[in-house]
Amino acid sequence: MKIAGAPISWGVCEVPGWGKVLDAGTVLGQMASLGLRATELGPPDYLPTEPTVLKALLDEHGLTLVGGFLAVPLHTGEESTVDEAGRVAALLAAAGAEVLVLAAATGLDGYDERPALTDDQWRTLVDTAALVRDRAADHGLRTALHPHVGTHVERAAEVERFLTDSDLDLCLDTGHLLIGGTDPVDLARRHPRRIGHVHLKDVRADIAATVRDGHLGYMAAVQQRMYVPLGEGDVDVPALVAILRDAGYTGWYVLEQDTALGDDSPLDTPVRDTARSLAHLTRITA
Repeated sequence: MKIAGAPISWGVCEVPGWGKVLDAGTVLGQMASLGLRATELGPPDYLPTEPTVLKALLDEHGLTLVGGFLAVPLHTGEESTVDEAGRVAALLAAAGAEVLVLAAATGLDGYDERPALTDDQWRTLVDTAALVRDRAADHGLRTALHPHVGTHVERAAEVERFLTDSDLDLCLDTGHLLIGGTDPVDLARRHPRRIGHVHLKDVRADIAATVRDGHLGYMAAVQQRMYVPLGEGDVDVPALVAILRDAGYTGWYVLEQDTALGDDSPLDTPVRDTARSLAHLTRITA
């Protein structure tokens, strides 16, 4: 298995007010201390935006770059969206990455509100995703659409609609799919050839249900530890890994445990939690 880390597991997020943000040296150093040899980029401008500087920082910690998450409004049809995707893709490619992880942002801050789309806006979303895919391909990158809480591809019906209307692969994020009402194991079983990238998470289904029902905001749920180390929540990680293995998936498994660090949070929580997830993966793949 190709296993990578992600800054969000260390509480690094673009959402205003999310929590304490650890410096990049600490995060990358702790990833490396766990034996991880690759990472995703994290939110905009968290890591250096100059490719040579970025590569030097990653090299310092023995890490390579897998890809990066880009949440942009796809439903508006603005040319600037595709241009921004091209800018990010150029940085990722220059730093040695393989995949652009695309999400259909609402245009609002955070992930707690989600206006409805018209059919015309949905068609624009699908068309713009294809344009982003083509722009990323110009830089040698694959693109995977990430169903994500608080975006326009979140709920089970939207995931299925996107699979029908678009030919893009999906980033199978086990946590966000479950929160949105999709069983990630069932999705992988039905559409194994559409899985282009994997964010491996575990979540508590009871808290996820309160988010799905609108009784709790996403950020508040993360602060209440909705995400837990692999094997300690309600995602059937062994079954998922087995399905993808049998389907011939050879891509990355990115460990993501969305975390929000408060002022009084122990600073070693992310590294301890990620170590537990790695140990669980080792057990189920041995």
